[in-house]
Amino acid sequence: MSAIEREVLDVARSGRSQPADPAQLKTYYHQMLAIRRMEEALAKAYALRKFGGFLHLYIGQEALAVGALAALKPEDYVFTTYRDHAHAYAKGMSARSIIAELYGKETGCSKGLGGSMHLFDAPHNFMGGYGIVGGHIPLAAGTAFASKYRGDGRVTLCFFGDASVAQGAFHEAVTLATLWRLPIVFICENNLYSMGTPLYRSMSVADVSQKALAYGMARDRFEGHEVLRVRERVAEAVRRARVESMPTLVEIVTYRFRGHSMSDAGLYRTKEEVEEWKKRDPLTLGRDLLVGAKVDEKEILDIEEKVRLEIEDAVQFAEDSPELAFERLAEFTYKD
Repeated sequence: MSAIEREVLDVARSGRSQPADPAQLKTYYHQMLAIRRMEEALAKAYALRKFGGFLHLYIGQEALAVGALAALKPEDYVFTTYRDHAHAYAKGMSARSIIAELYGKETGCSKGLGGSMHLFDAPHNFMGGYGIVGGHIPLAAGTAFASKYRGDGRVTLCFFGDASVAQGAFHEAVTLATLWRLPIVFICENNLYSMGTPLYRSMSVADVSQKALAYGMARDRFEGHEVLRVRERVAEAVRRARVESMPTLVEIVTYRFRGHSMSDAGLYRTKEEVEEWKKRDPLTLGRDLLVGAKVDEKEILDIEEKVRLEIEDAVQFAEDSPELAFERLAEFTYKD
């Protein structure tokens, strides 16, 4: 293991999260489990060629999306990358609308025209997944500028991967965010690999949050496997954005258990490395939180059964839904 990798793995783990009430814990566990089961179902369907294109899974990172979005109000905005299924679900989109979208069906959130990398839902203020690395970060800054201009009190959360910080678009966005005091939180999901490239080959400095120092921006950095910790740390950045109208760069160290996409076998990682990170599986930790909060085992099993039925229903819904009629394509391409 290189020095730069050790630096990331030794990121500060200051204390455990404060306890949440059982109702919150059950909601978070349901969301994380539903995201996991949804993506497992999508991986199976993709292997069976039920749909094509790209498929980037979030398995192993569920606590990050669920915890961060738990710190928001419904009217707040969210932007993210092409690895967007978890954020979409945690923002309120249904498994039906997500899976149907990947199947290319009319009942999908974008009528089957966006696919896996471009989920979008304006009613839930989920402003989309984006396929260009770092390309969405200035868009998120623009949305935060609009919120400040209107004085609507909304906060924008912008998620991106560690490779995005090498893009000019990232630096342009954070420069203006600080200069104009925008209500935005930039969240770097550092899963230790830029596609298949480990950090020691892509970064001279392992601590992404240090980028904030060049712009006079507040920063934070921590591991993101426990949902309550993510919620609490992101909540502080959201408070700063909403109350002080100041941005924050938050780096959250996480780990994806599968390759970059379905076409990536992940042979650049050892089995031992993956198994070591699986000891911090967000679902295991989330279930442990429920047990620690004295939630009855039957209630936990009920959640797991509801999730199973929810995802099975969503898959069947996608299978049964029609494709968008060819005659309607122009409605979403041209405007009079």
